[in-house]
Amino acid sequence: MGWKRNAMVHPASEAREAISFGPFTLVAGERLLTRDGVAVALGARALDALIALASRPNEPLSKHELMAQVWPDVTVGEGSLRFQIAGLRKALGDGLLGARYIVTLEARGYCFVAPVSRSGIDRRPPPAAGRPADTGMPNRLGRMVGRDESVQALSEELAASRFVTIVGAGGVGKTTLAVAVGHEMLAPLDGAVLFVDLGIVVDPRLVPGAVASMIGLTLQADDPTPALIDHLRDRQMLLIFDTCEHLVDAVARLAEGIYAGAPRVRILATSREALRAEGERVHRLQPLPFPAEGAVLTAADARSFPSIQLFLERAESQGARLNLEAGDAAVVGGICRKVDGVALAIELAAGRVASFGLQQTAMLLEQRLSLLWEGKRTAPPRQQTLKATLDWSYGLLSDLDRRVLRRLAVFIGPFTLDAARYVLGRDLDQARILAAIESLAAKSMVAVDDRGPTLRYQLLDTTRAYALELSAAAEDPADLALLHATYYRGWLERTGAAWLTLSSDAERGLQLFELANVRAALEWCFAPGGDASVGIELAAAAAGVFWARCHYAEAHRWAERAVLELNAGDHVL
Repeated sequence: MGWKRNAMVHPASEAREAISFGPFTLVAGERLLTRDGVAVALGARALDALIALASRPNEPLSKHELMAQVWPDVTVGEGSLRFQIAGLRKALGDGLLGARYIVTLEARGYCFVAPVSRSGIDRRPPPAAGRPADTGMPNRLGRMVGRDESVQALSEELAASRFVTIVGAGGVGKTTLAVAVGHEMLAPLDGAVLFVDLGIVVDPRLVPGAVASMIGLTLQADDPTPALIDHLRDRQMLLIFDTCEHLVDAVARLAEGIYAGAPRVRILATSREALRAEGERVHRLQPLPFPAEGAVLTAADARSFPSIQLFLERAESQGARLNLEAGDAAVVGGICRKVDGVALAIELAAGRVASFGLQQTAMLLEQRLSLLWEGKRTAPPRQQTLKATLDWSYGLLSDLDRRVLRRLAVFIGPFTLDAARYVLGRDLDQARILAAIESLAAKSMVAVDDRGPTLRYQLLDTTRAYALELSAAAEDPADLALLHATYYRGWLERTGAAWLTLSSDAERGLQLFELANVRAALEWCFAPGGDASVGIELAAAAAGVFWARCHYAEAHRWAERAVLELNAGDHVL
């Protein structure tokens, strides 16, 4: 039935025959796969599976037959095969641009369906470029913007504590940073770095087997964790567990076991929330710095911000030509601020400039039309659009967390815990509200600002746009808007007079965060379907604050609007 390991090479490959399909060439006798002449790094098991499938194109291979060929004389579960096939499909770009290589035959097995050609070769294809074989590690970016200090800090943290998780919002650049750290440590560890993409693993029970398979172990136990730890016990290496958030419990148990049982192994994980495992240190990756609102930027000032550097590089790589000296600096700064410095969002926005121009791209962002902008075709599906990234995160939330996230979208910019508790407290008790906000912050769906005496929370603008779309379908927008307006009316009545006695600009700046919400509440109150009675009281409470901040035109505008409403009909005040 199955081939033995010493019979794994097909007779054709013994004659140095190359199998070509799409942009790929497979030389089984040399265990080498190239794409357009550049070697593709594949793990040993994935390469065995490809050789078995491509050597018999258009011929169904059962799961048992494939497992016998890839793992001769060893019994493994179907999960190991699924993991290797998933990794192989990712390496080939199966499904991108209509390319089809391996299809799943329901309840039967797999079949290689791409057209193939065979030819003799006279020389060995060129060696791998950009990464060593069998590490599973993606190529390092030619230039990574704004993260050099993070690479250095992570390398030092790994040396000191051995176990670090990079935590941050979707699209902020966690994987890119982990790959850069992995490449930095290749030389010190003599190439003993292994990158495990857990984004292709669905079943938490398959996590230990997936890692063992990448290392090259063939384990027969139902739980391979003890044997895996024993194998790693005396080894010195770096394990990179990428995209852990959907498998957080399973990865935490495995990482904790390796940390305790293999003292020379370092672990670097990426996740949208911490693993909360013994020995773990958390490295929170913040968005790229961007200019403050209202900042006057020269071209030199603009280029000092990593977010703007990334935007310019990505826009120019797509053929756009920007002139910061001619006023583009303010527009680019505004775009980077609008997407909160999130690297994926910056790249997606920059990719539109060649098609729409800079000004139109900025306008489209204001209209919330960016969630479906497409990025790199080679990116994982969950990272090809902002919506896909947010869908991935939203799908991992509990029902309570989803409901709270949708409702928090009513806030503009930062908000306090008191504000959230008031707006959400209509049908949720306080304990559940606190638990949900803590959970959303831990999962990087809500940002926490601890710079002032009072903690403030905020949905990144892209997250808020996404949550608003969901809220319109699942919540009562008028109900939320009324609670929001009522809270800020009360807040102004309690604190408005204090604006006249604040001792510093910093203190006043903290209160300015709330003014954006006051303005939004006033807009809703005096719009069709709003509550003009609350609006009148809100305008009266806000007048002194606007006046104290020298916003005379705004104070006049809302006072006039309130008087018109009073004259237009009966309002109970």
